[in-house]
Amino acid sequence: MSQPLDTVIIGAGTAGLAALREVRKRTDRYLIVNEGPWGTTCARVGCMPSKALIEAANAFHRRHTFDAFGLRGATGLSADIAAVLQRVRSLRDQFVAGALQTTETLGAARIAGSATVLGPNTVDIDGTTYATRSIIIATGSRPRVPDEWLAFGDRMLTTDTLFEQPTLGPRMAVIGMGVIGVEIAQALARLGIEVAAFTTSPNLAGLKDPALNAELAALLKHEMVLHTGAPAELREVAGGIEVRSGPNRVVVDQVIAAMGRVPNIEHLGLQALGVPLNPRGMPAVNPQTQQIGDLPVFLAGDANAHAPLLHEAADEGHIAGINAMACALAPAAAPAVAPTRFQRRTPLTIVFCDPQVAVVGQRLADLDGAHTVTGTVNFENQGRARAAQRNHGRLQVYADRATGRLQGAEMCAPEAEHMAHLLALAVQQKLTVHELLGMPFYHPVLEEGLRTALRDAARQLADAANAPESDLASCPALGVPALE
Repeated sequence: MSQPLDTVIIGAGTAGLAALREVRKRTDRYLIVNEGPWGTTCARVGCMPSKALIEAANAFHRRHTFDAFGLRGATGLSADIAAVLQRVRSLRDQFVAGALQTTETLGAARIAGSATVLGPNTVDIDGTTYATRSIIIATGSRPRVPDEWLAFGDRMLTTDTLFEQPTLGPRMAVIGMGVIGVEIAQALARLGIEVAAFTTSPNLAGLKDPALNAELAALLKHEMVLHTGAPAELREVAGGIEVRSGPNRVVVDQVIAAMGRVPNIEHLGLQALGVPLNPRGMPAVNPQTQQIGDLPVFLAGDANAHAPLLHEAADEGHIAGINAMACALAPAAAPAVAPTRFQRRTPLTIVFCDPQVAVVGQRLADLDGAHTVTGTVNFENQGRARAAQRNHGRLQVYADRATGRLQGAEMCAPEAEHMAHLLALAVQQKLTVHELLGMPFYHPVLEEGLRTALRDAARQLADAANAPESDLASCPALGVPALE
């Protein structure tokens, strides 16, 4: 048998490409194998095409504010759904082309095929067996669709197929109102499609804070029909697909399944690794090393079901690549190399609905209420938000009652993506509420709303000594909404 490879990377999505970058720095004895389309889920069917759709929808939706700005003629505008989708595909193809460039020059190290794990050091690729010192599994995920719903054929859509449609029917149902469901349902509604959304969970877009959930639900109900609680049941009827949820019934032309994603692991042969698998066939994976047990096998990105987010997948691929190479390149006679345990970044999730939803650090549900203060702001009367006709939503920050240290935040607020990044930096740097209040805030900006929430939290803290006399952290509000 020829000399073993140093690693085989199974999957060429975001995590696989991040792992590949680290592998190529250290060896040329590797293979990267991918089954199905190349170009990453994010670029092809995920983050990027969905944001192109959302931008078009929000631009068209702005016409509803034109009269308030003194702008006339909004009723003459129309949305050409076919043209919107064509632009989405055009941009998508450009994004995919950039991702493909990463692997197109790899030559024989790049294989399009199906991989099966035969053991911790052996991989089969379409009937050819390869010995390898390590394995990186980064096979991604796919949309979850009940088998019985597949009978509806091309009227049953997911984000894998939505953007390929030449146009869309006038009536659509969205099943599932997590991150993907909320984004897509609102975008389609804003483009003039009649949308009915269904979810069994009372929590929308991943929010756990009851006040914020209520805020988001009320806003979404102005744009679509929203049913929560009972599961959706589908059947063929004259004129379309009937969707029932408890006493609620609608008939639609197409259905989008947005009920989460399933890791692509079931046909990999993970049972050959000899480690316990959970009922879904998933082994335990160390989030700091990406290692499966003490094996030279690493599972990264969507495939491990930790957090299906691009920035998390990129981090995990980076970790897996470094640790796989440490195992592979260690001298044969040396003791087993302990993988590097990486300190993970502060959790950060952003949902690109309007108002945007974001979760930073720990959620309120994760914290001890007796030792936590909540600072809140409602954007209804916030100056910059009112000027932009975007004065909807709420932001809440959570701080340790004794120390004032920021623990996390949840928000449903205009431009939340920017405030969420500020708060993620603050949580990771272990800043206190008073240290944040000592930072500069310009006027007029939406971030002044964040300052209002921080001031609300500061008033509830146990120890006034958290606000040193020598800085401006204790500078109070003026009490004039236009100036805050």
